[in-house]
Amino acid sequence: MDGLTSRRIVLLGKTGAGKSSLANTILGELLFTINDSPNSDTTKCQANTRSVSGRSITLIDTPGFFDTDRSEEELRPEIVRCITECAPGPHAFLIVLKVDKFTEHEQEVINKIRQHFSQDALKYAVIVFTHGDQLPDGKKIEDFVSQNKNLRDLVEKCGGRCHVVDNRYWKHNEEDNYRSNQFQVEELLNTLDKVTEANQGPCYTNEMLHAVKREIKREEEHLRQSAGNLSQEEVINRAKKRFIDRFLIGSAGVATGALLGVLLGVAEMAKTDVGRVQDLAEFFRRTTVANAALESGVKGGWTGYTAAGGAETPLEAVQKAANAVWSQSGFAADRNTQ
Repeated sequence: MDGLTSRRIVLLGKTGAGKSSLANTILGELLFTINDSPNSDTTKCQANTRSVSGRSITLIDTPGFFDTDRSEEELRPEIVRCITECAPGPHAFLIVLKVDKFTEHEQEVINKIRQHFSQDALKYAVIVFTHGDQLPDGKKIEDFVSQNKNLRDLVEKCGGRCHVVDNRYWKHNEEDNYRSNQFQVEELLNTLDKVTEANQGPCYTNEMLHAVKREIKREEEHLRQSAGNLSQEEVINRAKKRFIDRFLIGSAGVATGALLGVLLGVAEMAKTDVGRVQDLAEFFRRTTVANAALESGVKGGWTGYTAAGGAETPLEAVQKAANAVWSQSGFAADRNTQ
């Protein structure tokens, strides 16, 4: 695909909005897995690259990052994979919504997008509505947007950029250009070109993406020196995988160490103080306990990170971190003297 204009595009939205189907519609192939389950179809970040209308398009399809029933612990590895796939940064975000009521849940999704990627991300965002068959006859997506103030404000913050597709019914509509996916995808690609022009070429980035880019480059240099005659694509893919593995191992060590540190810090205070406190709820409200827990959590996190350095898998990192924090605690000492 040398010589083609390259675009890295991240699809964001809640489960069921139609992100995977939209990705297939844009690339013109069934590359992203979809089904009719009410649960998230995409549990891991997926990336695919194809040539579309003279452009090399890489789409990064994300799991339901912003679903309320998914914990940060569960999502952290996939957020890291998403950031790694789009490093040094995406050229655009597609915020995917249904042609449906814009509820508090949808608004919360937008709030979380801004929280994770910053307010500047909307300068690179395009709103894409799915389920276009729900539009009344003769109406355009702008008419639908104008009916809801919050939705209208969101589109305005994205530079007025919005499009609509229907992944099921608009595949072969030759009678109405507007209700044709082929027409809408071409219009969307033209809009993405304008996003790049409006932002004077560079992709969206932040400190986190800069750091990821630097780490991947280090991995690439190491691989070129030690891995023989790998192609450029193989070097990049292996570098990304090694970075993700290393990040997850370190994160597992920090998380385990910090959690165990907090628990042991509170318990250590309880050994000496709880006998003098009649009300257990009062004990847990005491500042000394909070400070002890915080200090122990920080120490535990650092101990866990250090111990996980030699691990080869996240599970091994958890075990090493737990053993290291436990061995430094007063409880381990007490047990050894019994």
